[in-house]
Amino acid sequence: MPQTPENQAAWLKAPKATPLEVGPAPYPRPGPGQLVVQTAAVGINPIDCLKQSLGDAILPHIRYPTVFGEDVAGTVAAVGEGVTRFRVGDRVLAVAGLIPSNNPAEGAFQRFTVVREWLTAPLPEGVSVEQGCVLPLALIVAGLGLFGKGYLGLDPPTVPAHPTPADTGSRGVVIIAGGASAVGSTGVQLAAAAGYEVVSTSSPKNFGFVKGLGAAHVVDYRSPTVEDELLAAVRGRWLVGALSLGDGTADYLATVLKRHDEGPGGPTKKFIARAEGKHSVEEGGEVEVKFILISPEVIGPVTPLRQIFEDYLPRALAEGQFVPRPKPEVVGKGTR
Repeated sequence: MPQTPENQAAWLKAPKATPLEVGPAPYPRPGPGQLVVQTAAVGINPIDCLKQSLGDAILPHIRYPTVFGEDVAGTVAAVGEGVTRFRVGDRVLAVAGLIPSNNPAEGAFQRFTVVREWLTAPLPEGVSVEQGCVLPLALIVAGLGLFGKGYLGLDPPTVPAHPTPADTGSRGVVIIAGGASAVGSTGVQLAAAAGYEVVSTSSPKNFGFVKGLGAAHVVDYRSPTVEDELLAAVRGRWLVGALSLGDGTADYLATVLKRHDEGPGGPTKKFIARAEGKHSVEEGGEVEVKFILISPEVIGPVTPLRQIFEDYLPRALAEGQFVPRPKPEVVGKGTR
């Protein structure tokens, strides 16, 4: 009988505990539809730092001790009942579902992590584990905000990309703030692949980068005339909503949505899917701002993100249509 591998985790043992405590962890067993991934690279997100520093002021449902981390890339070590898309030894990227599941076995900061088959995608040759681990949470947030029925509800991305008409765009135009960020660069690529014209914001030094991802027009987010510039960029287009990232972003996006005239495809969708950032948009007003909440249903088997991980992403990565961005900043060497 094969020996069970030893697992190690970076534990958050109590609210505001610093530093994380590295120590033994149970070796996770995959349930139906689950995989165990031997981690080779993990991503660190702002939420990880915020939970450690703020304690129960954020995500108060989390029980201690726990293991955080939402992004993982590595090698499949075991598969559960009903898994058909992967085999032991496959290289993958996957969403680690600790925050909605409250299950430490699903935290990324450990050697072996349980993930869900429908939120896992193969890593093709030419895409490193470091590149792969920048994507999972960004795919969840951008994908849910753009395509979730409770959010913008756009049509899904395809391979090859759905054509975008050269004139007014029958599928409309969407504004994605922060196009050079992880969520923003992922959202720009997803929306462009779905056939939408993308208008984005960034600093001027990143204009070329964001346009290279598929944005038709990019505006300086620090410009004192950012609202007028965005309005000019979407004039004559059917505006189907916006994705907001950053403090104050939803405020100027709400102004654009209010002032924009009806496009050829229909009325402006006055809806902002908010990934993060403070705002002062009136609740219950003309423009709805809805926070992108990663709930247990979002990581469940009927998630609207399943199409992205199962159908779109494997082909898009393999064919170079989708590229992991931004480039990872690698810190540390880890242990084996």
